[in-house]
Amino acid sequence: MNSEEIENGIMHIYENDRYLAKIIDITKRFQLKPKKDYYNSLLKAIVQQQLSVAAASSIYSRFSVFFNAKFVPEKILDASDTDLRNCGLSHAKVTYVKDLSNKILNGQLRLSEISLKSNDEIIKDLTMVKGIGVWSSHMFLIFTLGRINVLPIGDLGIRRAAMNLYKLRSLPDEKRLRKLSIKNNWEPYNTIASWYLWRSLEL
Repeated sequence: MNSEEIENGIMHIYENDRYLAKIIDITKRFQLKPKKDYYNSLLKAIVQQQLSVAAASSIYSRFSVFFNAKFVPEKILDASDTDLRNCGLSHAKVTYVKDLSNKILNGQLRLSEISLKSNDEIIKDLTMVKGIGVWSSHMFLIFTLGRINVLPIGDLGIRRAAMNLYKLRSLPDEKRLRKLSIKNNWEPYNTIASWYLWRSLEL
């Protein structure tokens, strides 16, 4: 994702969706900073999922301190379940971070090659890991890899924003969101459309 592609994407959304055009006019400019540490991003996603912002931050902070902010699969697997539970992880999340680490070490998940794959291939790879579903995969594609054409159809914030912005009677399901994308010509910049939908909730 380069600056020219971003500008083209913003203009594309602006010219094709009058509702999002209004959001673009009154909010900050689209920006994403892809991350290099894929393993850390996935660990953080698992540790923080389904928690309030405050709780997620607190638990991840303890988790990070325990490992001196140096996350490698071997250390995660060597840590006892009790130690990980003491960081604040649930029993399920202990299983999830160890499953992620194990799949990396045994070669089932090759993070060094993941950026070369298509969005669908990446989702297929990531959802092999316990605790990583389609939503988490979409977040990884957007906020870690910086992919420009991702529509996070299962995200509650996106659904709420779409309901508000397009005056829908109820939260749109995945099928309705895809129809909105097609109707308003978000392709091939679904990520930018999604980003402005999220911003609309802050106004």
